[in-house]
Amino acid sequence: MNTATRRRSSSRKRTKKSRPWLFLFRVAAWIICIGVFWCGYLLWLINGFPVNKPLAKADAGIVLGAALWNDVPSPALKERLDFALQLHEAGKVDKLILSGGLDANGAKKTEAEGMRDYLIAKGISADKLLLENKATSTYENLALSKRIAEENNLGKLVVITHDYHAARAKEIAKKLEFKGFQVAATKSKVLNPLYNESREVLAFTKWKMDSLLLTLGIRSSESPL
Repeated sequence: MNTATRRRSSSRKRTKKSRPWLFLFRVAAWIICIGVFWCGYLLWLINGFPVNKPLAKADAGIVLGAALWNDVPSPALKERLDFALQLHEAGKVDKLILSGGLDANGAKKTEAEGMRDYLIAKGISADKLLLENKATSTYENLALSKRIAEENNLGKLVVITHDYHAARAKEIAKKLEFKGFQVAATKSKVLNPLYNESREVLAFTKWKMDSLLLTLGIRSSESPL
């Protein structure tokens, strides 16, 4: 075997040895590209929700819970409640369903109870408030609130939350077969938009997976979501 032949043989061997690394590089590149596209798609959904869309009059608004600080609504939750109060005073909703269970931070009140106390202190009549005290996720917020609405013959519903949360809440409500519902969203002046949108991308991704599992019958709607 001459020198040129040996060089070509050695070159082919080096190429074969390097191919697994090249394959892994290509796979990693595709995963990164898909991840960037997916995050961009979800951010488009999150930021594309029409915040200023006019609302038709409804029987009740479902206020999605958020954290309590020392059994008092956090600044972000106060924004949702103030927005809900505005809708009630404007005659857009007659009653409010306050949804949220007990936080795992040592709270003595459920989120719903903390929201009730805040709204009553703002002047709303207690008979206009219905409490859902068990939910620990957006899915449970909506599923359990829907049950309360049906028990009280409240047909037309408005889901009340923040703008970054509205697109996912709307998808979950559709999955739960809400009929003729609306979503009303307020912008936040106290939350960090970068942090909350990043967190929402992760939550939205989890919901998309949960929704697929529900559709395929792999996961039960009764399991925690």
